[in-house]
Amino acid sequence: MAAASAFPPALIRLIRNLERLPGVGDKTATRFALQILRWSGAQARELSASIGELHGKIRLCAQCHTFSEQDPCPICADPKRESSVICVVEDPGDLLALEKAGAFRGRYHVLHGVLAPMEGIGPEQLKIQALLERVDRDGIQEVIVATSSTVAGEATAVYVSDLLRKHRVKVTRIACGLPMGMDLKYADRMTLQRALAARCDMAP
Repeated sequence: MAAASAFPPALIRLIRNLERLPGVGDKTATRFALQILRWSGAQARELSASIGELHGKIRLCAQCHTFSEQDPCPICADPKRESSVICVVEDPGDLLALEKAGAFRGRYHVLHGVLAPMEGIGPEQLKIQALLERVDRDGIQEVIVATSSTVAGEATAVYVSDLLRKHRVKVTRIACGLPMGMDLKYADRMTLQRALAARCDMAP
């Protein structure tokens, strides 16, 4: 942390708050704070106002549990979306990534995390029960489990899939494998295993 003698208290306070962001250390927080200090007063007030609005305007969609200013969110309210297919993701950032890809036109369900017993995160802390209730209530035909390929993500996928099969719904898992442009010899063992397991026929 920057020494109190080097920066005024107001700047130190901003640096400390910025350090709370994931992946932001002392040097990065200091660089961000100094950049904000160079902004005009109007720009700084706009940043402050946008942060202040977060908890006042944004809520969780009652259906998919993503962040939204309206309930239901625009995706759940869109009649053109496929209502019988749900894609389960870990957090709203994953939902945004899939939407940017433009490859999925169904609905979503956000778990808000993955199972992590050592960190005190169990099924009760995630939106798993809400998913099961939604499957039964809305007549869902397929659930696509799109959690990450990390150890926690895989464990969560298995747990959710086992629960869903008891509800007589088709459960699928997104394929994981080699990313486009990657040289095969640089792939790790897990990536290669998943790529082979998810292989498919080549079009004639």
